[in-house]
Amino acid sequence: MSTIELRQVITEYLSHIDDASFLNAIKTIIESKVSEGSYKLSDYQKKRIENGREQLKKGQTISNESLKLEINQWLSTK
Repeated sequence: MSTIELRQVITEYLSHIDDASFLNAIKTIIESKVSEGSYKLSDYQKKRIENGREQLKKGQTISNESLKLEINQWLSTK
């Protein structure tokens, strides 16, 4: 079966499926194949990265050990 024929068969099958979770799973698989090679960041992701870089430049960092301690303290009070 050719690629074109496979696309037509798959499209026909998909048009009869009403299961949203199944269709979302298929969408995820297709998106991973389509975007193969380069990952596109959303504007939100780009802004978060820029904010992180600015914090790093300003020395606004915390060690992993300090962060773990802070999280454990926070969790123990909940």
